[in-house]
Amino acid sequence: MSPERQVYLLDPQCLKPEVIAVAFAKTSRSPQSFRDIAAELSDDKSAEFHEKWVVGYGHASVAEHAVLHVAVENLSRLAVEELESNRLGSYTEKSTRYQKWGADDFFTPPELAGHALLPLYQQSVRRLFACYQQSLPVVRAVIAAENPPSPGESESAYERRIRSEYVDVSRFLLPAASLANVGVTMNARTLEHAISKMLSHPLQEVRQLGSEIKQVACAEVPTLVKYATRVDYLEHAQQQLSAQAALAAQSSGAVNEWCHLVHFEAEGELRALAAALFRHAGFSYTQALNYVRGLDEPARRQLAYTLLGAVGKYDHPLRELEHTSFTAEVVLDQGAYAELKRHRMMTQTPQSLTARLGYAIPRAVTAAQFEAEYRQAVDAACQAYEQIAAVFPAAAAYVVPNACNRRVLMTFNLRAADHFVALRSAANAHFSIRRIAQRLGEQIRSAAPYLGAHLRLNPAETWQEIEARYFTQV
Repeated sequence: MSPERQVYLLDPQCLKPEVIAVAFAKTSRSPQSFRDIAAELSDDKSAEFHEKWVVGYGHASVAEHAVLHVAVENLSRLAVEELESNRLGSYTEKSTRYQKWGADDFFTPPELAGHALLPLYQQSVRRLFACYQQSLPVVRAVIAAENPPSPGESESAYERRIRSEYVDVSRFLLPAASLANVGVTMNARTLEHAISKMLSHPLQEVRQLGSEIKQVACAEVPTLVKYATRVDYLEHAQQQLSAQAALAAQSSGAVNEWCHLVHFEAEGELRALAAALFRHAGFSYTQALNYVRGLDEPARRQLAYTLLGAVGKYDHPLRELEHTSFTAEVVLDQGAYAELKRHRMMTQTPQSLTARLGYAIPRAVTAAQFEAEYRQAVDAACQAYEQIAAVFPAAAAYVVPNACNRRVLMTFNLRAADHFVALRSAANAHFSIRRIAQRLGEQIRSAAPYLGAHLRLNPAETWQEIEARYFTQV
């Protein structure tokens, strides 16, 4: 009789992460059950195993079985970007949509300690926070006038309903220095890479964060992250590419569009359709592609419908959509970028956060007769940015508010695009990211008419309508 199938958990409350990793690793050569393997292991034996196989022989995949949950509190939102830049991690951070910030909830970069620019920095950031606090009640009044309480709705329920709407507007004033808490879940292999990147970062806060995370992680996985260190290659590449970019800035070719596809494969969706057939065929991919090439337009549309037409709201489209490639360049406000960056299946290359691409003004600020105060605070921050950037180019970004625009290059496949536009064009998404999702979805549909027609893009509004309804200036 065949052995009975067993499915169970190795309890992380009883076993250290490094022990669990060894228990899983040993199954490749041991006939014992996972329970029996784990019972024979100690912390010291596990450390010896990792020193030999993971460190010594480079079997780094073993470290993926050691998972840590790291709580990080009171770091700047600028540092959050670097922490969350690792694709194979899971993150939950303090939301600017559902929480409010106090007057002192900001980070002061140690680069400015004792420097003559410190008072300017503090004055500019405090002005943004004061303006943020002042905007909350006046913007709330505008939102409340547009959304009166429902009959029988309690005051607390009503506040919960409109809170995100007026906080969504006021958050444009929060600077990158604003403090946040982040919950991080990573395996030890990813964490080692993340720590090395942080230790190589130009910002002192991020380097210190890398050191602190390494220290607490070593208490649980003493072998798997202890060799994480600064990477000379990362620092060298940044310095050399920055110098080369300064020369390239003199070349022509500037484009003023705020969202456009800079590249897409002419046959990308045909390749995806051919791949879908390939999965269920007994012939070569080339034969499948040639078949799709030979179809007329109605037949291609029918095949695309077969692939995507029945996808439900909570379904995941087939992975064959990943046999496509699009690259887009977008300019969006920093608040919207904070949401865009969560789509880590895309490859995103953001430019440094600056105050040089203009800034957005929500229409509710204008309706609240608060535009003058808003402009004064943001303009003062932009001027402070330039003064600080002349001495501290990286640290100057702390003073930049969410209202300021940022340029990002992103490459993605149709499956990632569908996830992005479905989530970010939904009615409950922030209006800034809805504008991006609608514009990007429109362009993808134009570039890929067969499969793009099935993108789950919210039909209730267009990017032009969002812009007219929610923005005085973008």
